[in-house]
Amino acid sequence: MARFADREKARSLRAEGKSYSEIQQELGIGKGTLSEWLKDMPLSPEQIRQLRDLSPRRIERFRETMRKKREVSLDIAYERAKKDIGELSSRDLFIAGLYLYWGEGMKVQRSTVGFANTDPAVIKAFLSWMMLMHISADRIYVRLHLYADMDVEKEKQYWSTVLQISTTSFRNPYIKKSTLSGLTYKNGHGHGTCNLIFENVAMKEYITMALKYLREQHIRP
Repeated sequence: MARFADREKARSLRAEGKSYSEIQQELGIGKGTLSEWLKDMPLSPEQIRQLRDLSPRRIERFRETMRKKREVSLDIAYERAKKDIGELSSRDLFIAGLYLYWGEGMKVQRSTVGFANTDPAVIKAFLSWMMLMHISADRIYVRLHLYADMDVEKEKQYWSTVLQISTTSFRNPYIKKSTLSGLTYKNGHGHGTCNLIFENVAMKEYITMALKYLREQHIRP
């Protein structure tokens, strides 16, 4: 009896000009079953035209629905992460900074403590780590890696403002021959790459040995 009712409802919806997808969404009936039930009810040219006209609106509504679902999902994940992480202690920042250096820090020169990234928040996090390590701000210098079509003075001012470091601490930037406008993937490159650099042999040796210790923690049996 329920099957008969579903069939009659499906035919009624078809008569209204509904597509198979719309009927399937409303009734939860497989397209194969709908094809059998509605094979004698093709849509008229006018009904097909109306469906096509409505399609962009349906797609936009679908995208908006999915966007809201993603936002809710991300909000839930954010609150969970916020609760799990809590307030960062000095020890948390100390260890996090070492891992940042392990991934992005300069490791070749014996006396150079250097870190580079395109994300201002990451650079600020590392600068906080440098302060924690008692590296004096007036001994840190900045070098930018920029693209040929970027305004050097504008970018220097941007990073100076973000980091609260005087432009007098900025060295001549490295200018890449390629252009920012020529990149197909620009995320994270809007203000070039910022390098924080500090020269100190003892500090570099300490960081090197700290990273050796961390490496041993991960590879030990």
